Amino acid sequence: MAKVEVGDAAPDFELPGTGGKTYRLSELRGKNVVLAFYPGDATKVCTAQFCSYRDNGERLDQLDAEVLGISPQSVDSHERWAQERSLNVPLLADEDLAVSRAYGVTGWVGPFAKLAGLGEAAPGGRYVMRSIFVIDGAGIVRYRHVSRTSASFQTVGDLEEAVAAIA
Repeated sequence: MAKVEVGDAAPDFELPGTGGKTYRLSELRGKNVVLAFYPGDATKVCTAQFCSYRDNGERLDQLDAEVLGISPQSVDSHERWAQERSLNVPLLADEDLAVSRAYGVTGWVGPFAKLAGLGEAAPGGRYVMRSIFVIDGAGIVRYRHVSRTSASFQTVGDLEEAVAAIA
């Protein structure tokens, strides 16, 4: 499995997302991008993470970056969760984990993942680790944070600091 590090070119991708849109990293060149990989829609910590982004929407809007959530659930699942929770971040469906694998943020479902309710959401026995990548306008990874346990998340304040550091 590849592992993307700070200073590496960000792997390009094309994924379907909420709002009936297809997202291509290459189309965001010239802008900073925050990729927020997360294990699963409607799980406890993922809900806390994306609701905190919603609740700090003004700060997120001021961020000099496009923020995108990526997980293995379907677009239909993303749409339901986004509507139920009034989420403000586009959610992209990486159902075959190709993008998550390219960024090196998948792990094997073990006892912790099963306790967190990820057993059914894990294609091929793998799950997505909660991770943040900040990519600059030239497509270079400038920040990387990967949580192997996925028990906590990067706050809007953490995202602000990471984006500000690339200016």
